[in-house]
Amino acid sequence: MSYSGEHTGAPETVWRAAMGQTLPIALGYVPVGMAYGVLAGKAGLGALNVLAMSLLVYAGSAQLVAVGLFAAGASGLSIVITTLAVNLRHVLFSAAMAPLLSGWRKRELAAFSFELTDESFALHAARFGRGDTDKARTLSINLLAQASWVLGTALGVIVGDALGDGRAFALDFALPGMFVALLAGQLKGLSHVAAALAGAAFSLVAALHGASGFGTLAAGLAGAACGTAVAAWTDR
Repeated sequence: MSYSGEHTGAPETVWRAAMGQTLPIALGYVPVGMAYGVLAGKAGLGALNVLAMSLLVYAGSAQLVAVGLFAAGASGLSIVITTLAVNLRHVLFSAAMAPLLSGWRKRELAAFSFELTDESFALHAARFGRGDTDKARTLSINLLAQASWVLGTALGVIVGDALGDGRAFALDFALPGMFVALLAGQLKGLSHVAAALAGAAFSLVAALHGASGFGTLAAGLAGAACGTAVAAWTDR
C-alpha cells in the first residue's frame, strides 16, 4: 500500500483500511459511550440532547464532566469553563499536528480538528510517523471513530433503564485500557518512556490536587520537556 498525503485507492479500499485501524478505538468508544448515555439519561437529559452532544460536541471526558456538573445543578457558565479547561490538552495536539497538515485546505483542517480526540490523535501520530499520511484514510478514521462513539451513546440511551448506573458495570474502564494499549505501541525508546512516566506522574499529582483540567495540560508539557531532555542526554 502506498502512503501519501492524497487519496490513494478506491473508496472501498480506503474504508476497509480505515475500519481496520479504527477498530481498537471503536472497541473502547462503544462501552464508554454507553456509560455516557446511561449517566446522561440519569442526569435528566432527554434522548435527543444526549445524542446531540455526541454529534456536535464529541469530547468524551468533557461530556462526562458536563453531565456530572449538570446533575449537580451547576450553572451553564461553570459547565462551559470547566469543560474548556478539560479540553485544553487540544492545544498540545494542534501544536504537534499542525506541521504534518500544512498542505491541507482550511475546510479539511476544520473537519479533521472537529473529530480529533485523544485516541485518534495517538493513532494519527503513529500513522504519520511511519509515512501513512493519506488524507482520505485520515478523515475516514475520524468519522468512523465518532460513529462508534455515537453508536455507544445511542445504546446507552436505549438500555439505560435496564443497566441502571452504568458505572456498576465498569464500562468506564475501557477508556484507560485503550489508552494503555495505544501508548504501549508508541514507546520506542528511553525518551518516550521518560516522557510517558513523567506525564503520568504529573497528571496524577494534578488530579490528586483537584487540577485535572489545567493539570493535564501542564503534565503534557512536563512529559514532553522530560522526554526532550532525555533524548538530548542520550544523543550526546
